[in-house]
Amino acid sequence: MTDNANIRFVLVLHNHQPIGNFDGVFQQAFEDSYRPFLDVFESYPQLRIGLHTSGSLMEWLDAHHPEYVDRLAGLVASGNIEIVGGAFFEPILAMISSRDRVEQIRSYTRWLENRLGARVRGMWIPERVWEQSMTRDLVDAGIQYTLLDDTHFKNAGLHEDALHGYYVTEDDGKLLFVFPGSERLRYLIPFGPPEGTIEHLREVAEQQPGATVVFADDGEKFGTWPETNKHVYDDGWLRRFFDLLVENSSWIKSTTPSEVLHATAPRGKVYLPEGSYREMTEWALPTERLSDFEDLRHEFQLEQRWARVAPFMRGGFWRNFKVKYPESDEMYTRMQQVSRRLHEIEDQGGADLELLNRARRELFRGQCNCSYWHGAFGGIYLPHLRNAVYRHLILADNLLDHAIGRGDDRITATAADYNLDARQEVELASDRLLAYFTPATGGQLYELDVRPICHNLLATLARRPEEYHRKVLAGPSDSGENVASIHERVVFKQKDLDQRLQYDTYRRKSLIDHFFDADTSLDDLWHQRATERGDFVEGVYKARIRRSADRVQVQLTRDGRAADVPVRITKTATLHSGGSTLRIGYLLENLPPEHPLHFAVELNFAGMPSGADDRYFYDHERQQLGQLGTRLDLHDATQLGLVDQWQGLDVSLALDRPSGIWTFPIETVSQSEGGFELVHQSVAVLPHWHVVADERGRWSVTIDLAIDTSQAESRRRQSEAVVSS
Repeated sequence: MTDNANIRFVLVLHNHQPIGNFDGVFQQAFEDSYRPFLDVFESYPQLRIGLHTSGSLMEWLDAHHPEYVDRLAGLVASGNIEIVGGAFFEPILAMISSRDRVEQIRSYTRWLENRLGARVRGMWIPERVWEQSMTRDLVDAGIQYTLLDDTHFKNAGLHEDALHGYYVTEDDGKLLFVFPGSERLRYLIPFGPPEGTIEHLREVAEQQPGATVVFADDGEKFGTWPETNKHVYDDGWLRRFFDLLVENSSWIKSTTPSEVLHATAPRGKVYLPEGSYREMTEWALPTERLSDFEDLRHEFQLEQRWARVAPFMRGGFWRNFKVKYPESDEMYTRMQQVSRRLHEIEDQGGADLELLNRARRELFRGQCNCSYWHGAFGGIYLPHLRNAVYRHLILADNLLDHAIGRGDDRITATAADYNLDARQEVELASDRLLAYFTPATGGQLYELDVRPICHNLLATLARRPEEYHRKVLAGPSDSGENVASIHERVVFKQKDLDQRLQYDTYRRKSLIDHFFDADTSLDDLWHQRATERGDFVEGVYKARIRRSADRVQVQLTRDGRAADVPVRITKTATLHSGGSTLRIGYLLENLPPEHPLHFAVELNFAGMPSGADDRYFYDHERQQLGQLGTRLDLHDATQLGLVDQWQGLDVSLALDRPSGIWTFPIETVSQSEGGFELVHQSVAVLPHWHVVADERGRWSVTIDLAIDTSQAESRRRQSEAVVSS
C-alpha cells in the first residue's frame, strides 16, 4: 500500500420500527440491537458515525428508555455521532404531498434539535425511494445533504469507480448534496468477515487515494435480524470490526457526512432518475414480470454475463406498489383525502389550532411507509400495520370534525372520486360510521370505519401470487442456523405452507354478490372449487343517493345474468344519524319461475384475529360457536355475531329471513424477516339462500349490520378518569 493511500469511511445507521408495531417488538429490537450497539460503540471514542432514528422509534425510545436517548445526546455533544434527520414518521416521500414533506421534515428537525442538541444538516430518504423533484422540498425544509443507494447513480450512467465521494444535484435552482451508499458493503456488513470490509476499503484507497466510501443501511442488521445478535455481539463481529478500523486509522478516517462536506469538494453534478435500492425496484415489478426477471438473472449468471449487464438493468417504479396491491392504494387515497381536508380547513382559517395540530400529527403517523408495500419483510401483509395506518387516519379525520365544530348529529351522503380511479364512489357518514361504496366494482362496500374506536373493518388483503411462492413450493433450503442476509434465507415458520397457497380473483371486501351451483358447499369454497354463475362480483352498478334529515341511503342497481338468465339486483345501504347499524337491503327481480338460484352475499371483517378464545362467533342466543378462524356451516340462521373482546368490538348480522351462513378465514402465505408464514387477514362471512321467486319474480332480504363498541368506549372513559384523577 502506498504511503499516501488513504480513505474516508462514513458509516450511517438507519434505525426504524413502524407505526403500529407491537410494543414487544420495539423492546426486543432495543435489547438485541440499539442498546448493545451503543454499548460497544461508546468504548471507541476515536470513531465517528452517522445515525438516523425514525420518529416513530424515537418517540418510543424517549417514552420507554429516556436514558438511551440521553446517551445519544452525550455522543452528539462529543462529536462521535452526527444525527441524520428525516421526515418524522418515515413516509415514502413520493407518496405524500409537497406540503406534507416539508412539514414532516421540519417538525422532526425541531424535535431532534430540542431533545438531542443536534444540528441537523442531512436526512434519511425512507427506503431510498427517490424522485428528482423532491430536491426542492428537501432544500426548502432546511436539508443540505442526503444518502441514497449506489444503484441510483448507476442508473444515471455512472461507473462503479465514480461512486466514491458525493455529488451535487438541483431542482428549480435548489442545490442538494447526495452521497451514494455502497451495495457491496451492504452485503459485507455484518455478514462477511470484518477483514473483508477492510480489504475492500484498501482496494479503493489504492485506486483512488482520498476517496470517500459510504455504508448506509439498517441498524437492525446489528442484532435484530435473524441470528445476527449472536454473530455481531456474542461472537464479537462488531468489536473486531471497530478494532480493525482503529488499527488502520492511519489510512482509514472514520468520519461523518457533514465532515466530508466540510473537507472535500463534490465530484460533480448529477441528476438521478427515480428509483430505490436494487431489491426494492425488483419487488415493485408485477409478480409475473419479477419471475421473468429472476429467471433472466439466473440465466445470465450461469453464462457469467450478469456483471456486465446488471448496471443497465432497471426494475419497477415504487408508485406501482399501489397497483400491485390495490389495498395499498386504498390506504394511500384515504390518506390523501385526510391530507387535503386538513390543508383546506387550515387555509380557510377559524378552526381550533390545537386540534388541527393534533390532526396533523395523526395524519403524519398514518403516512408511515411500511404497510404500503411488500418485499423481504411483512409490510402490507401484516394486519396490525394496516390497522395502525387506518387508526391514525380515522383519528385525524375525527379531530378535524371537532376542530371545525361539527356536531354529533352529522349525517351525510356524497359522491366523488375518493379512490382516484376516475370513477365516482359513494360515502355515507355519521359520527359513528363511515362507509365507502364503489359502484363501478360490484357495488361493493370497500371501507367501513368504526369511528369511536378508529378501526376500519375492511382493511382486508386478498390472496395473490408472489414470486417467492416458487420457493415455498420448493420447500425450505436453510435451517436458519447460518448467518445470511434476509434476501437469501428460505425458512418456514409453519409446516405445509405449500398446501396453503390460494389466490383470490377479486378483492375481499363486503356486499359481494355471488351466484353458485345449487350443490355448492362450504368445502367447495374453502378449496376454491366453487364456480361463479353470475356476473355481479365486479360488475358495474348504477348508484343513487337518497337523503333525509336523519338518514342517508345509497341504492345500487345492476341488470346482469345468473345461471344464464337475466336478473336485476338492487341493494341498498342505509345509515341513520347517531346510529351504529348499517341496514342492508337486497331485492332480486326478473327471477325465473320454478328455477331456484343459489345466491350469497359475501362480507369480510378485518382486524379481528383468529386463534384466540376471546375472539369468537356467537349465535342468536349468544352461544359461542368457536374462535374467529372456525369454518362454520350454519343452517336456518337468523343471526351471527363476531366478538373481539380485546378490542371491545361486537359485530353482528341479523337477517329477516332464515339463511345458511358459511364462515372461513382468509389467510396468506407471505415472507417476513423470520421466514415464510401463514397470516390471518380477515374473516369471510357468507349468508346464502336457495332463492325462490314470488309470483312477481321477486325475492328480498334485509340484513342489519350492527356494530357495538360500548365495551371499548367504557374502557376509554375509565382510563381517562384515572388519568384525570
